[in-house]
Amino acid sequence: MKFRNSKSNFKMSWYLEEEISRIIKIGVALGLDFDNKEVGMVDVFVEAKRKLKLGGLRELKVQILIMGTCSPGDYLILPRNSHKSAISSLVLSGAIPKYIIPEYSYDWDIPAGVMPSQVENAIKELEKEGKKAAVVFVPSPTYHGVCSKLSEILSDQLPYSALQQGADLVVQSTHKVLCSLTQSSMLHLSTKTSVDRERISMCLQSLQTTSPNNLLLASLDAARAQLNENPKTIFNEAINLATETRYLLKNIPGISVLDSSSFPNFQTRDPLRLTLGFWQLGLSDYQANDILHKDLMVICELVGSRSLTFAFNLGTCREQIQRLVSAIQQVSPIHSSLSNGKFVNGLVADENSVMGPSADIEIGLNPREC
Repeated sequence: MKFRNSKSNFKMSWYLEEEISRIIKIGVALGLDFDNKEVGMVDVFVEAKRKLKLGGLRELKVQILIMGTCSPGDYLILPRNSHKSAISSLVLSGAIPKYIIPEYSYDWDIPAGVMPSQVENAIKELEKEGKKAAVVFVPSPTYHGVCSKLSEILSDQLPYSALQQGADLVVQSTHKVLCSLTQSSMLHLSTKTSVDRERISMCLQSLQTTSPNNLLLASLDAARAQLNENPKTIFNEAINLATETRYLLKNIPGISVLDSSSFPNFQTRDPLRLTLGFWQLGLSDYQANDILHKDLMVICELVGSRSLTFAFNLGTCREQIQRLVSAIQQVSPIHSSLSNGKFVNGLVADENSVMGPSADIEIGLNPREC
């Protein structure tokens, strides 16, 4: 490449030097940490060494997590309601699944979390067969906001970890729980984990992009900086609005609100998730979603056959919750006379009318063989 003058040559040289320096800092080639960001991350997320990962996708982080901890033939304990990226990770890693059937609600047609006793039983079943679990994978909270008791699942009998509830590796959907751009996420690695860091780095180099999106990267750092300003109080307003909304909706006839009574074994909830049911109005939640969306211009985060889930975050304001409550109030009187029980299209919600999880499926081939 030739340049007409030295000034252009200087500009190109400066540009290349800056880009090469940036790439090395990011660690695309070497799998290094973001040295200029890591201190800030540790300030916010205590007890763990953080890495800002490129490419952003949460699915990629899950694949890195499982590939970095499981070798071909290793057993991975995971619930049936795990994200599809966990299943693709089984193919990539060659690990063999040991499935747990999570507690299930026919009223809501959603699964809950994982009980400590279920993990313990899965480990014992493998031991009876002369096998050993390499990793326990637990999605918590679920998308509907149900939290598993991680501190009991990851007990002192397992290798000690420094994260608050004992996890070695955590995939965080930063774009959902904080305010970074869509597709951006973080992979958190405990400082006291027994997981091979070099192997995690190798998996990163194998799967992550070599063309990082600076917008996603900048948004992760912006989310970190925002949280660092007042980490203990930043979510107070959003939580208060969610709590107020939950209280108002519980008083609307025919509207069910997911709470601790829905899953007695799982008392902890994500306070920023609100899940509603419309079955007492004779509506499936697909029908309720159509009414809210098309007629009342209210859009939910996730729709299921018997549940609508709404997400609250730092951008949620009082005007929005008033609009949500008003929309639900309009739906209730229109349909309340159509049904007095727990019906969906005339069918009682039980194991005979709602397709719940099947616990008696035998695995003939592992995912990689399939």
